[in-house]
Amino acid sequence: MRAAARAGGGALIPFIALSVIWGSTWLAIKGQLAAVPPSWSIVWRFVAAGAAMVVLAKVRRESLRLPPGGQAMAVLTGLTQFWLNYQLLYQSERYLTSGLVSVLYALLFVPNALLSAIFLGSRVSARFLGGSAVAIAGIALLLLHEVRLGPAGGMAMWGIVLALGGILAASISNVAQAAPAARASGAVPFMAWSMIWGTLIDAAYAYAVDGPPVIDTSPAYLAALGWLAIVGSVLAFPMNFKLIRDMGAAKAAYIGVTTPIVAMLLSTLFENYRWTLLAAAGAVLAMIGLIIALSSRHTDQPASSIARSPSR
Repeated sequence: MRAAARAGGGALIPFIALSVIWGSTWLAIKGQLAAVPPSWSIVWRFVAAGAAMVVLAKVRRESLRLPPGGQAMAVLTGLTQFWLNYQLLYQSERYLTSGLVSVLYALLFVPNALLSAIFLGSRVSARFLGGSAVAIAGIALLLLHEVRLGPAGGMAMWGIVLALGGILAASISNVAQAAPAARASGAVPFMAWSMIWGTLIDAAYAYAVDGPPVIDTSPAYLAALGWLAIVGSVLAFPMNFKLIRDMGAAKAAYIGVTTPIVAMLLSTLFENYRWTLLAAAGAVLAMIGLIIALSSRHTDQPASSIARSPSR
């Protein structure tokens, strides 16, 4: 929060808004897992979000034409971010509380920095590595708590594995978005095409795995769908890009710290998450590690451009 305040009052309101929006999307995802197969819930989310992104581009009078190589990066982003990442994420929330999954996803910046160092030549500082190690230790305590109190048969551990797979897929997508062809594209047109490609892949996958389309027309399901598609995607992504311009990518990445706090609070209120001394120590340690890592000058410009929040 201090990072937002130091960047000026104009950044404080969107910073708080994004923290609340993205902190709440984890709980909204959890609410979609009952009546509809997760694969089809993802399809409906990005059908709505992709269409709204196209409308937003038209309203802003932005061309949907991407520069050379832009479509290839949009396909890769659709494949990794809007298919593989979300499929694994939704499945992981069948076995873990939404708050815990959000804390796991707060570590997204770790593979972001490491992969960008490998493929984009960015730098990683000792402070960043040290803070990451502290955060990982805190996550380990949270996961130990979850495994101890989780369902029998190792299902909590399976949820952890699914979440980690989703994190890796999201990180590959973020690195792809830092490639020159993607960076030369407008944010809204690029995200619109990425969602379109991802939706097509999601639909093919959902039909192959879960059969014909299924949707729940109950007010609760449609409200959650609207919140995830319009507020959590169409409204939040442009707001995040503006925040990065106003605050800088490094400071804007502090949303990765505040979002899990909101998600854990909501999980406690609505999912009866059971806190113990072990879980509390793990949460505090994870947040301290994230702050240390994000406060370091761990990357140059290409890597900073992908120091994005764990938006859902």
